[in-house]
Amino acid sequence: MEQITLGHSDLSVSRICLGTMTFGAQTDEAEAHRIMDAALEAGINFFDTAEMYAVPPTRESFGKTETIIGNWFQQRPGARQRVVLASKIAGPSRNMDWIRNGASDLKTEDFKAACDDSLKRLKTDVIDLYQIHWPNRNAPVFGQLYYDPSKNKPQTSIEAQLRALEDLVKAGKVRHVGLSNETPWGLSEFLRLAEVHGLPRVQTVQNPYCLVNRVVDNGLDEVMQRSGVSLLAYSPLGFGTLTGKYDDHGIIPSDLPDAGRLSRFESMRKQRWARPETLQAARRYNALAWEHDLKPYEMALAFCYRNWRVASTIIGVRTLEQLHQCVQAGSVELKAELLEAIDRIRWEHRDPAQ
Repeated sequence: MEQITLGHSDLSVSRICLGTMTFGAQTDEAEAHRIMDAALEAGINFFDTAEMYAVPPTRESFGKTETIIGNWFQQRPGARQRVVLASKIAGPSRNMDWIRNGASDLKTEDFKAACDDSLKRLKTDVIDLYQIHWPNRNAPVFGQLYYDPSKNKPQTSIEAQLRALEDLVKAGKVRHVGLSNETPWGLSEFLRLAEVHGLPRVQTVQNPYCLVNRVVDNGLDEVMQRSGVSLLAYSPLGFGTLTGKYDDHGIIPSDLPDAGRLSRFESMRKQRWARPETLQAARRYNALAWEHDLKPYEMALAFCYRNWRVASTIIGVRTLEQLHQCVQAGSVELKAELLEAIDRIRWEHRDPAQ
């Protein structure tokens, strides 16, 4: 599988990244281990996780995914050396009082504690890419449409966050740092302060990027390209909406094992991916795929895989079969006329899952 270097770092990763947030919730440990075995065999050397996983986040599932990955490393001698490992520290509380007692500010001392805990669960000495899961400030993320300055409040500064990350790098616990769910201003400020003070440079931003959410195209892409920062695209299938599974009947609650997460988990149905506008746009894209003799997931994944903005696409698979489907979609190429048709739909629907 093709490799790419992340940002200005020395991390060479596969164009497809294995997302692991289902491990410990929708995917049990045995199946997760099979998926990781198969991913390595397929040439995927980049695994992404987070302290708050599995998803949907609960007190009981917190840290489960990292533990499953750590057990896999322990049972597969040599596997850790073959994997570029990314994890994330959770930002200020989003109604999750089991993470740092629901603190509304990410303190500098939290970075060391969270990283140390992740290293223990992952059974490793170093995390190759350590990311801040969401901004430690008031910012328009997770479906919020507008920035509202009236909600600003004192919080740990970006410079202080970078200095906390610097301590982890100097201690040998982290090799490189990144951001997630970040805005153009946020990325620019992290880069500016790192350069001014000689602090670790952000190498990546992990943001949603898919047919129903191309907010990255509205300015963040220019900042990243000109600054040499790599995009890690998450939710390329729009939480399953771009597979066609919800086209006929919408999102019907279900407890069936093979049900999608929007059907299985009520908390997920309250998110941007389940909006009527998102489902409507997804149906248009899915129908377009069929018209061009492609399965909807093939077109949606190929859109990310072949996009100049995307360094590596994070696939959040639940089963071994889904992994194989995502890898096989890597051979799909989208013709210019199809890309033009995709842009025409976006012009009509814009970014409903913003």
